[in-house]
Amino acid sequence: MAIIELQSVKGTRDFYPEDMRLRSWLFGHFRDIARSFGYEEYDACVLEHAELYIRKAGDEITRQLYDFRDKGDRHVALRPELTPSLARMVMAKGASLPLPARWFAIPQCFRYEETQRGRKREHFQWNMDCVGLASVAAEAELMAAQAELCRRVGLKVDAGAGEPEVVWRVSNRQVLGHALEQLGIRGEQFAQVCVCIDKRDKIGDEGTLAELAKVGVDGERGAAILRLLDVRGLDALAAAVPADNPGLVALRELMELLASWGIAHLVRIDLSVIRGLSYYTGTVWEVFAQAGTFRRAIAGGGRYDRLTETLGGSPVPMVGFGFGDIPIAEVLAELGRLPALGRGLDAVVFPMSAKEFAVANRFAARLRAQGRTVVVDYACRRFKNVIERAEQDGAGRLYIIGGNEVKAGVAVERVLGGSERVENRVPLEAPAQPSP
Repeated sequence: MAIIELQSVKGTRDFYPEDMRLRSWLFGHFRDIARSFGYEEYDACVLEHAELYIRKAGDEITRQLYDFRDKGDRHVALRPELTPSLARMVMAKGASLPLPARWFAIPQCFRYEETQRGRKREHFQWNMDCVGLASVAAEAELMAAQAELCRRVGLKVDAGAGEPEVVWRVSNRQVLGHALEQLGIRGEQFAQVCVCIDKRDKIGDEGTLAELAKVGVDGERGAAILRLLDVRGLDALAAAVPADNPGLVALRELMELLASWGIAHLVRIDLSVIRGLSYYTGTVWEVFAQAGTFRRAIAGGGRYDRLTETLGGSPVPMVGFGFGDIPIAEVLAELGRLPALGRGLDAVVFPMSAKEFAVANRFAARLRAQGRTVVVDYACRRFKNVIERAEQDGAGRLYIIGGNEVKAGVAVERVLGGSERVENRVPLEAPAQPSP
């Protein structure tokens, strides 16, 4: 018999109970914040039509697909992102879907890419998407939700709290699109250019110019594109492009709305932010960590008003973000902001021998009926070990039931975690109430 590999598949993770506590804590914040903004949860199958992700522009995501032919000879893939599934679902609903629709999800996604700190071949991400709202008010709302998440998990984002620990680097593809039209670059070639220049941080200017040349952009036009990408700040942008540039107009409006949310101080206008997906059409942004050594994007988002059109439907205004679980955990771990989470036990019931198991079960059921989380310790081990394990698990009460206690109709309640020993006797046959 072959020896089974005990490690998870390269680039994937196992979640032991202690890992699930942290995951549930983070996902709880994702859900609470999304719902507080009026977003409804949805999901789709992790197995999708591969055609949803294969684009002519040459998106990197296309090369990272976990795709295969199923037994019906259908070309399918493990989803690398949820947005195309969302677009498909919106198209399937058609005119019956009331707009605007505010949806959120926490999907698990798969990409075959090089693993590194903060990046694996599977991850979960928090998605919030607003469907049917063309105004940049939707972008501002989504960025405010991201800021609230950062605040709740303990990152400094409030004005007056010192240097923020995360910032939003924001651009608008219409700035570049309008400028590139003047250079004769439009349509499918524009999408290809966006994919090329999104690699600039990795391959440098020379590499970027070489990539641009492959999609038909000569050196002079390539240099003009790089100069535009170096623009930082709204004032510098206004000096670099005409006043009627639609991207500039949208960014001005966005900044005013972000000020009303109280987060404008976190935003940096940065034309180098492109985002690697060709379907983005307007605002694009990335949330960057500025504390510790993990200084990279931990989330991103953008407007994709024509994605449904590229899939064969009518265009629908759509904007959303993805907030990965791995990068934010890296940041919080390094800064010491991850909470210490116990099992969440309220009580342990300890039958001293197998003769007391049935009584202990009935007693534990009464405690659970009161809404408490209770474990019955059937191990019949030394009393010292029982107390140590109960305290390790965070239980506040230990109920001891031996033969003498059964005869007397009581359980000995010991209060755990204090410096002094506190014991009480509570009836076995009546609902037990914790002592003060």
